[in-house]
Amino acid sequence: MSGDIGLIGAGAMGGAIGARLVRTGTTLRVFDLNAEKRAEFIALGATAASSAADAARGAQAVIISLNAPHIVRAAVFGPEGVAAGAPPGMLLIDMSSIDPAATVALATEAAALGLRWVDSPLSGGAPKAETGQLTLMQGGAQADVFEAQQILAQVAANQTHMGPVGTGQTTKIINQVLCGLGFMAVAEATALAEAAGVNVARIPAALKGGRADSALLQEYMPRFATRDYRRTGRIDNMVKDLDSAHDLARQNQVTMPLTALASEIHRLMTRAGFGGEDQAALMEYFIGPQQREPSLAVKLETGNLR
Repeated sequence: MSGDIGLIGAGAMGGAIGARLVRTGTTLRVFDLNAEKRAEFIALGATAASSAADAARGAQAVIISLNAPHIVRAAVFGPEGVAAGAPPGMLLIDMSSIDPAATVALATEAAALGLRWVDSPLSGGAPKAETGQLTLMQGGAQADVFEAQQILAQVAANQTHMGPVGTGQTTKIINQVLCGLGFMAVAEATALAEAAGVNVARIPAALKGGRADSALLQEYMPRFATRDYRRTGRIDNMVKDLDSAHDLARQNQVTMPLTALASEIHRLMTRAGFGGEDQAALMEYFIGPQQREPSLAVKLETGNLR
């Protein structure tokens, strides 16, 4: 692999990906609208770009980590966007979580300009990025995905080519359905265990290796139990992803009643002011009135969100 790598978006996820790449030897040029984020990367040894176009100039590839299709479009095709600085044939690796139809449209527009596109959404969050253990699901031409996998090898332990452009994003939607329901199940089970007087700290070990075991159980039941709400993701991002799942389900005439319930509870959490919090804050929905503070569910039912 030769050439610098550009990074557009140095938020919680993009920042973790970029930091891992720099620490493992990648020459990185970073652009983020937040000057403090750019300064953090300078301290790590990366170069701060003055614009998305600047990050792309002379680069082998550009990694994009942003929150929504319209933001990705602006970063790539807007004034001083990636396309304005990209050399012919450059590879764009979009690690954002956006809907498949938008991804296909973006990739088609990029192809018309002679640029290549791979959608490479992720699972595992910032903690897995920092240790190089992300799971990536990728869509694009075989040669392009292979190149992307070489670039991302230091941040991912599992990379799978799912098919043409957009299939990575479709797979991420499936992942988010499972995660959205899983977070709710673990939070609900934690609340029940607490109310019934079981030592919650022992449950993950007790269930390890059984059918109920999962990475979510092992990571999040202790966090739910201790009210550890340190942010590694956002509840409002899950709303976005579950909405995408509903859109895909309607297009394919699939019913998803459990996902509908999970998405509405996430939406209620967002409206109650928890949208920027980690999924661990879902525990606020289940904390019973026997606790010092009424549960979010009680607050929602009574209209008292303060």
